[in-house]
Amino acid sequence: MRAVDIVMKKRDGGELSREEIEFLVSGYVSGNIPEYQVSSWLMAVFFKGMTARETGFLTDVMLHSGKTIDLSGIQGPFVDKHSTGGVGDKLSLILAPIVASCGVRVPMMSGRSLGHTGGTLDKLESIPGYTARLTEARFREGILADGFAMTGQTEEIVPADRLLYSLRDVTATVESVPLITASILSKKCAEGAEALVFDVKSGPGAFMKTPEDAERLARSLVDTGRAMGKRIIALITDMTEPLGLTVGNFFEVEETLDCLEGTGPADVMEVTLALSERMLVAAGKAKDAESARSRCLAVLESKEARTRFLANAARQGGDVDRMLALRGNYRAPFHAAVTAPSSSFVTAINAYGIGMASVLLGAGRSKTSDPVFPDVGIIFAKKSGDRVEAGGEVCTLYARDEAALAGAMDLARKAVSFGSEKPDPIKHILKEISAL
Repeated sequence: MRAVDIVMKKRDGGELSREEIEFLVSGYVSGNIPEYQVSSWLMAVFFKGMTARETGFLTDVMLHSGKTIDLSGIQGPFVDKHSTGGVGDKLSLILAPIVASCGVRVPMMSGRSLGHTGGTLDKLESIPGYTARLTEARFREGILADGFAMTGQTEEIVPADRLLYSLRDVTATVESVPLITASILSKKCAEGAEALVFDVKSGPGAFMKTPEDAERLARSLVDTGRAMGKRIIALITDMTEPLGLTVGNFFEVEETLDCLEGTGPADVMEVTLALSERMLVAAGKAKDAESARSRCLAVLESKEARTRFLANAARQGGDVDRMLALRGNYRAPFHAAVTAPSSSFVTAINAYGIGMASVLLGAGRSKTSDPVFPDVGIIFAKKSGDRVEAGGEVCTLYARDEAALAGAMDLARKAVSFGSEKPDPIKHILKEISAL
């Protein structure tokens, strides 16, 4: 078997066998097949696509390219949720303790920010002392004690995905649906989840810009996951504007606490509860979304979910007392506000523009080696549909230096639109696709 023949076959639209995919991927991981040939294959996949069978083969090969997490001996069910990436998307931080409080184990392998989208691990590690670099033993400990744990991908777990993802990033093949599907599912299966709920974002702040593209990805995830024996639900949700009132790492931890205390923004709670309900249904802990919602609301009302969040933060090294003391005043020193030019309605807030502004502030990364800062970001006083008076504040940006603030302010101003008429409310849950 030769790599060049496999590249040619995919270039010409052929369907690859499991053996051919395994030869190429395993050869790349071992260093026997050069990066330039794998880059050519990625571009061929981008243009020619993959069949459902091929996508399943690729997912399985990537899954078995390294270690998987062993959760044997722990009573399930095990269910995880994955978002395809958005701006202000702190939902994993909120729903994991909610769902765990309802008797579901949530093993969560999350990622870091890249480009305009935020990263769950960066948000959690803005808590002083918190670490997402867990050994398998500590990951199991968190699952047993708190019902959930948050960790990052290691060099031993699904190494094929780590290598291929980096190559996709520099070969302009990130948006390929089969490659996204294999990347996501290989990691989620490696962490031990038996059922999965996907939050597939659609809109300017998402990788999938149109509902049609988002549905293609959602169906690919559902179909491939079902073929691998998993119970799968995908929700297509809106990412036209940022979720909630905060964008930035510690800022979003603060909003997580608000949500767990019953004072969180309505849009965040709507999507969080919709996903939490599906996780309970997929786990077999509720017969339908309505009964699942009652259980989720009960653990929020009792503050059990908040207690679990704090317990897990402490278990993963976080200084909870320090976190609570910083709440509301952990802000970078340079700040400025986007204001309304006249009395009007906020008619739109472009999620992509706000996401890129947050990157300039230092809340996200342009490349994987960039540092991120916990005390920078954007806090909204108004969202689309809100009335604002002339000179009134829409959002405030926080930065560590004047240069970063100036560049981000330019992007943020362009991201906010005003008008004389109140816009229609945003529909946050667009569609559900499931395989139960």
